[in-house]
Amino acid sequence: MARKYFGTDGIRGRANGVITPELALRVGQAAGLVFLRGDHRHRVVIGKDTRLSGYMIESALQAGFTSVGMDVLLLGPMPTPAVAMLTRSMRADLGVMISASHNPFDDNGIKLFGPDGYKLSDDVEMRIEQLLDEDLTRKLANGANIGRARRIEGERARYIEFAKRTLSRTLSLEGLRIVVDCAHGAAYKVVPEALWELGADVIAIGVEPDGFNINKECGSTAPEALGRKVREMRADIGIALDGDADRVIITDERGHVVDGDQLLAVIAESWKDDSRLSQPAVVATVMSNLGLERYLAGIGLKLIRTQVGDRYVLEQMLAQRCNVGGEASGHIILSDFNTTGDGFVAALQVLSVVRKLNRPVSEVCHRFDPLPQVLKNVRYRSGKPLDDPSVKSVIATAEGKLNGHGRLLVRASGTEPVIRVMGEGDDRALVEDIVDSIVAAVGEAAAA
Repeated sequence: MARKYFGTDGIRGRANGVITPELALRVGQAAGLVFLRGDHRHRVVIGKDTRLSGYMIESALQAGFTSVGMDVLLLGPMPTPAVAMLTRSMRADLGVMISASHNPFDDNGIKLFGPDGYKLSDDVEMRIEQLLDEDLTRKLANGANIGRARRIEGERARYIEFAKRTLSRTLSLEGLRIVVDCAHGAAYKVVPEALWELGADVIAIGVEPDGFNINKECGSTAPEALGRKVREMRADIGIALDGDADRVIITDERGHVVDGDQLLAVIAESWKDDSRLSQPAVVATVMSNLGLERYLAGIGLKLIRTQVGDRYVLEQMLAQRCNVGGEASGHIILSDFNTTGDGFVAALQVLSVVRKLNRPVSEVCHRFDPLPQVLKNVRYRSGKPLDDPSVKSVIATAEGKLNGHGRLLVRASGTEPVIRVMGEGDDRALVEDIVDSIVAAVGEAAAA
């Protein structure tokens, strides 16, 4: 059944466009009704990032949950992984994060976590969707059973302590100068404080949210500001998070960007050496560079690929019993610690390797040379261009030219009418040629 509200990462869209107070109210009611199980007093924890619309959506969700009999615990600005952790830690029936992750401020979204801290399954989301379009008046709580709401204190300290416990108790970051860019987002308080507690010399940027500047020319999607600050301050490392802190990108001491593929290699090899890998494998998406796959093979590890999206990475990690997975975008999942991507915890694991090897970040975090990769998008109006025989023929010819010395990925976007064509291989000129040939063929099919 096609989904009307939920996408691959909750419900997301323009604030007061897609994400309206009315929708948020109904999401609170529908999700609350689905998770009312048993006679105990039910509760939901709600966190948010720093977008202006967060106030509006938080209030509407609060009204929805309390109207069906759920107590609401308001966390305020908190990273998405902290909400997942606190949902489990506080034994809540449901967790909610109000965020559109790395999107601009005028977007927002609603992410839901079950009592185990995992994002909801497709089946549960479909049950919520069905209720969203029903008249729920008769299912609301009676006067005595309406829920209460309150803001809780000390939640930042709980997440900081949780993050610190992912490291050895003897590890100190004393002597390391770290620039951290919190994207004016959900981690603007907790991450600088945690790094300071671990002994680092911390220079924090992107920590002055005003409701409008989240992800604006900063954070993991725009690491140039971080690189400049690292060079200016002669820091040892830079850490850039996105708006809800479930992604991380790092820069070395020269300000050069280190992407999620390199971070996966760093963490996987370190955990392998320490006998911490649950399986001799790492899970990543089809977008991860072939260089990562070859590097992991060279140290005896397999790369298991999934379709794009952290939920698919996590599904495969659980199915294959792997404890390290992620995406080139910096969405790193370490299932020994958390049930979703945690940019800060991933950064701490990298810092522990830097400390252990006692070498510059430029050496520690450069594990392989990425193969040349070319990605182009072709927009179309209707139909299925990839079903066209001429397009299939061009793709087959291109795969033959690569002849095992590269990868080709042609797929339709799941969110917009776009065909994405990605090629990578040892010969950049060849890769560019085959990608251009496919783009031309798709363009002709789309225009026909």
